[in-house]
Amino acid sequence: MIPAKGYAAFDAQAQLGPFNFERREPGPHDVQFDILYCGVCHSDLHQIKNEWGNAIYPMVPGHEIVGRVTAVGAHVKKFKTGDLVGVGCLVDSCRDCENCAQGQEQYCLKGSSGTYNSYEQDKKTVTYGGYSNKIVVNEDFVLLVSEKLSLPAVAPLLCAGITTWSPLRHWKVGKGHKVGVLGLGGLGHMAVKFAVSFGAEVTMLSTSPNKKADAERLGAHHFLLTSDQEQLNAARGQFDFIIDTVSAEHDYGMYLGLLRTNGVHICVGAPPTPASVHAFAMIAGRKSIAGSMIGGIQETQEMLDYCAEHNIVSDIELIEMPYIQNAYDRMLKGDVRYRFVIDMATL
Repeated sequence: MIPAKGYAAFDAQAQLGPFNFERREPGPHDVQFDILYCGVCHSDLHQIKNEWGNAIYPMVPGHEIVGRVTAVGAHVKKFKTGDLVGVGCLVDSCRDCENCAQGQEQYCLKGSSGTYNSYEQDKKTVTYGGYSNKIVVNEDFVLLVSEKLSLPAVAPLLCAGITTWSPLRHWKVGKGHKVGVLGLGGLGHMAVKFAVSFGAEVTMLSTSPNKKADAERLGAHHFLLTSDQEQLNAARGQFDFIIDTVSAEHDYGMYLGLLRTNGVHICVGAPPTPASVHAFAMIAGRKSIAGSMIGGIQETQEMLDYCAEHNIVSDIELIEMPYIQNAYDRMLKGDVRYRFVIDMATL
């Protein structure tokens, strides 16, 4: 076993603190790499507080991981020592169900292995995430990262990026489409960047008028203040798609009213309470509410390659590891533009 160190939550109330643990020795198909940067996702906070009811303690969070390869197994063909690589939300899946066979490992019918707070495919070995100094992952779940891009700003692409890329690609969003992006945070700012890059006409939907300048800087063509009823009335029936990144309770019916006939409201945020939607909000215009969750490994690699070609990265604030509790507090207040990333040299 390989000695490793990180930051962990030891119960739902405690703050994160130093944690020594072990990684497995690289097997024939494994890649070992030193973690250089790890993004801070809102789901990290949900999970360490056990808000989703599935916490395994001690828990080392982090699933937006980038670093440099230090060792590879004897049969590894995709990577070599010295490569820049990344790992996102998954470190394994069953490999043989219908969804895995179609490159949709995130929807593995037998249960994929999350990068942390999960189990390996043996269903007994706990996974530890990227708030740590090193990691060992099967090569099929490791991604190649371009040397062209700012490495700290690449890290959030492994979750915030792919979570918005995947639905935009699935619904073939592009030129001629009008897209509303609901919520300007870690997910929302990537949704704006991608939708604009794909050629869509993009409107930021926000309750905060102070988000307008940033939305325009990120490339949004329009800004709609959703607390202004006059603006809402003027926008009714306007959008082909709405990408909903909000993780707080909100009125889905109001936003369905902004969709055209056959419009799709795509949920990528995860509010804590069930949605309540009147059937007529959908059947009156054959509208849909849909959901999407990250992407498969091949799709994530395609996103990273596209970002390298088009110079797209996340807007980040680089922090030191001991600052993590402050970062969580600020994240809850929406005080980050638009993703915290931990410099793991400060561990």
